[in-house]
Amino acid sequence: MSKYINIKGNLFDLSLPAIMSIVNITTDSFFEKSRYSTDNEDFITKIKLQISGGASIIDIGGYSTRPGAKSISIEEELKRVLPAINIIKKEFPTITISVDTFRSEVAQKSNLAGADMINDVSGGLFDAKMFETMATLDVPYILMHNRGSVETMHHKSDYQSVMNEVLIELEAKIKQLRTLGVKDIIIDPGFGFSKNVEQNFELMAHFDELKQLNCPILAGISRKSMIWKSLNISADEALNGTTAMNMYALAKGANILRVHDAKEANECVQLYNKINQFLPK
Repeated sequence: MSKYINIKGNLFDLSLPAIMSIVNITTDSFFEKSRYSTDNEDFITKIKLQISGGASIIDIGGYSTRPGAKSISIEEELKRVLPAINIIKKEFPTITISVDTFRSEVAQKSNLAGADMINDVSGGLFDAKMFETMATLDVPYILMHNRGSVETMHHKSDYQSVMNEVLIELEAKIKQLRTLGVKDIIIDPGFGFSKNVEQNFELMAHFDELKQLNCPILAGISRKSMIWKSLNISADEALNGTTAMNMYALAKGANILRVHDAKEANECVQLYNKINQFLPK
């Protein structure tokens, strides 16, 4: 598996795990502290805090995908996302910007505004033009496993073997993307999407099996319900559980941690790297 992805002609090194910081330009994302506003004078300060905490990728989302979230138009999503890209590009020109969207038009216009990669929670399911659009953009694509539609994705959890089926479905999409000419693909097994709590833990137990797809792997488990429901706490109280799950994901081969709390995740990565240097290669 390549340890590098090509971002607009520059090689992004994933030989050591990277931190992707979640920046939701929304009013209803499930974790309130992940909600940002470009109208707020503290926006730049908050982004700076994530970068100083260790984030090398900022993932901007304008459409909440939590259960029961309100649907918004493409125009509204762009109204949220594009100003954020512009501000971050201006203030932090060397940071890598990802845009979290399942809409090809948003992906295309975000790329024109300066986005460096696209993070698609639908894995191409929700927009038939997404894969073809990605082939024209020539930027890394995060392919997340999901099932169903925007309305049903949180209920499509009928599996005989969750990891086997995730592998089969991701592999088919990787082949489709490769045929279209998409070179840099990052895979995400989709914790919390079309899986129940027990299936999420089964998926994590077999996380290392994702390596056979020969793509960098993203783990997005930050403060998710698999953690706080299992511990009988709230998302606000789930940082310690998130750290525990992130360390396990790193040990199983995660190349990117997508998180709400960059500093804590980066500390986790640093300690993992200390251990990893003594492990057989």
